[in-house]
Amino acid sequence: MIEKVNPSHPDKVADRIAGAIVDLAYKAKDNPKIAVEVLVGHGVCHVIIETDALIGNDEIARVIRRIVGNLIVDVVSVPQDVHLNDNQKGDIRCGDNGIFKGMPLTLEQMVLSGIAREIYKDYPFDGKYILNGEELIICQSNANSEDLKNTYPEAVVNPLGDWTGGTNVDTGATNRKLGSDMADSVTGGGLHGKDLSKADVSVNIYAFLKAQQTGKPVELFCAIGDETVDGKPYKDIVEIARNYIDSVGGFEKFAEWGLF
Repeated sequence: MIEKVNPSHPDKVADRIAGAIVDLAYKAKDNPKIAVEVLVGHGVCHVIIETDALIGNDEIARVIRRIVGNLIVDVVSVPQDVHLNDNQKGDIRCGDNGIFKGMPLTLEQMVLSGIAREIYKDYPFDGKYILNGEELIICQSNANSEDLKNTYPEAVVNPLGDWTGGTNVDTGATNRKLGSDMADSVTGGGLHGKDLSKADVSVNIYAFLKAQQTGKPVELFCAIGDETVDGKPYKDIVEIARNYIDSVGGFEKFAEWGLF
């Protein structure tokens, strides 16, 4: 059983905004430290940022409006805590405590991911999808339900009828759809709105990729300041995650669909 939401779901819009701001931080300096939280809905986008990168509020407002349209932008940006900043002086070390789990994807999870992407090509609007064995549920806004039923005759489509979604109907918040992003690999840490020093980003990506490569579950933990994780220098974990983020086009693109 798995649920997938598309990039126009309000929670994914919030993730995409957070990712776009992290991209700005990486353009501003090498190896920035940043954490971003986003709440968006009903014509307003609230953003709280902790960072050591110099990013202008005008830049932030532009990327928000590019993603979600013309709305009121409220930004609070503060420096990163001095103790957290000191943790990263010198060698690259683990930026947070956490437990992490990588799980091989199931066929069911991969199938639903493919269905979600196919629907999104034709309907790039708020939508969510569930697959439980052979039972498929499609809730897709701004779509003709009958057309979708013709394409997916086995599915339950829009049980309450045609609907209009998006951030004018619902609110979105960062890291609220981790099941959609990580499948069975979900633990406590969120993927989005953070730089690569944060274990929630780098160790989650590393554990997930290792699980796909080995076909076996991966369970890891780390403490802030650790220089090794899973027997590897933490800087190597960061580089694996950096290469993955680069391969998908950056943090904003990564936020669209998550890890699968």
